[in-house]
Amino acid sequence: MSNAQNPASSLVSNDLVTRLQWRYATKKMDPSREVSDEKLERILEATRLAPTSSGLQPYEILVVTNKEIREKIKAIAWNQGQVTDCSKLLVFAAWDNYTTERINTMFDLVNDVRGFTNEGWENYRQMLLNTYPQRDAQVNFEHAARQAYIGLSVALVAAAYEEVDSTPMEGFDAAALDEILNLKARGLRSVALLPLGYRDASGDWLVNLPKVRRAREAFVTEVE
Repeated sequence: MSNAQNPASSLVSNDLVTRLQWRYATKKMDPSREVSDEKLERILEATRLAPTSSGLQPYEILVVTNKEIREKIKAIAWNQGQVTDCSKLLVFAAWDNYTTERINTMFDLVNDVRGFTNEGWENYRQMLLNTYPQRDAQVNFEHAARQAYIGLSVALVAAAYEEVDSTPMEGFDAAALDEILNLKARGLRSVALLPLGYRDASGDWLVNLPKVRRAREAFVTEVE
């Protein structure tokens, strides 16, 4: 995006914005290039630190490197080549429901890490316990899935900062993926895929096209 497209970009000067301008949804990845363990761990750690509603972290990330499993996933993901050509395939899987045990586990973890209990915090725990487990499981899954998307967004930004290419994907048969990865037994349901790797510029039709976004004035409204 040029400054002509977004005059405000001249006011935002840092490497992160530059790398977000560089990133795009990579269509063709180079299977010969590997994302280093160090870069992968920084991307995962950034995602682990992402905010979630009530701090519950109601999703998990599976890092799939097994080639046979990735071939199976590709077959139920519209045969998108990034699934098998990428270096690491991340699967974002949300809790299938909010349960008393899951809520208590996270609240107890907070108390253990901080070394004290707080009356307001415990009252908040009871409010969630009196609300979430009683709701329809699908409602709870959809709420958890929205939290997973916050993590997905952070992972995309972190990957760009690490100059690692990525492609967020919803185009797959979630039920089939859940079966492939045995997610139901873990109380999880797949939400999104994120292949991580490096672009194959010679085979990617999108790589040299300009990034297109709405102008700032069509995207941001100042309420004063």
